[in-house]
Amino acid sequence: METLVERVRRIRRQSLTVRRDIVEMIHAAGSGHPGGSLSCVEILVALYFDAMRIRPEDPQWAERDRFILSKGHAAPALYAVLAERGFFPRGELTSFSAAGSRLQKHIDMHQVPGAELSTGSLGQGLSVAVGMCLADRIDSRDRRVFVLLGDGESQEGQVWEAAMAAAHFGTGSLVAFLDHNQCQVDGRVKDVCDIAPVEEKWRSFRWDVRRVDGHDPAAILAALKAAREAPGPHMIVADTVKGRGVSFMEDRVEWHARPLNAEQYRQAVLDLEAEERRLASS
Repeated sequence: METLVERVRRIRRQSLTVRRDIVEMIHAAGSGHPGGSLSCVEILVALYFDAMRIRPEDPQWAERDRFILSKGHAAPALYAVLAERGFFPRGELTSFSAAGSRLQKHIDMHQVPGAELSTGSLGQGLSVAVGMCLADRIDSRDRRVFVLLGDGESQEGQVWEAAMAAAHFGTGSLVAFLDHNQCQVDGRVKDVCDIAPVEEKWRSFRWDVRRVDGHDPAAILAALKAAREAPGPHMIVADTVKGRGVSFMEDRVEWHARPLNAEQYRQAVLDLEAEERRLASS
């Protein structure tokens, strides 16, 4: 059995591979959402490679845990993780956003193995996750449902209706992450429509709340472990950096939805190669 140190190192290595995949996909396609895809990588890797009960060879396994990507524009991150986890061939990532590809800029749950919800309009994922939890209760299934929200997305009223319903109906099997990178397409979240104080808001809706460094695998794993042992629903506020891992993208609003030109692509590869060397020497 892996030690915690070994699990953390593995997640860091896998996260680097996923970041490489994201950069390659968006550069090749000439379009996509790099900033918010790069900010949520450690969360997705920790879930799919450590926390979730899944069978990539059987995506519709009845007892599987489920993950909802509510911030659907981060589809490149989920595609990369699903491919790395074995849901479909990694080589298919090169078809991202191409005509006829099943890997479009927003997810089609009927086309992508392992995808539990089609995406498009923001604010809907938490409602679906609550419904899944309630359906599992009716069916006497012991499954968990995970959902990833964006902080800009959290300006949507439907998010708070779902938050209220989750607490009212006692959906203890629900674990939500907030990708708190503080940027959205129109600017800084605090300037567009401030959602602070985040933790206090979720606690006031009677959620179990924790706050972590969203790029620290050990902190993410600890929060997931604590969520298993506390009454829910659970919110893990993950402080992240938009464009994490690529120097010129980090914490830059303009990289919400923007392709990389040839020079930018070369610099992104250099940044990720430097991180690979750092990990290898640590």
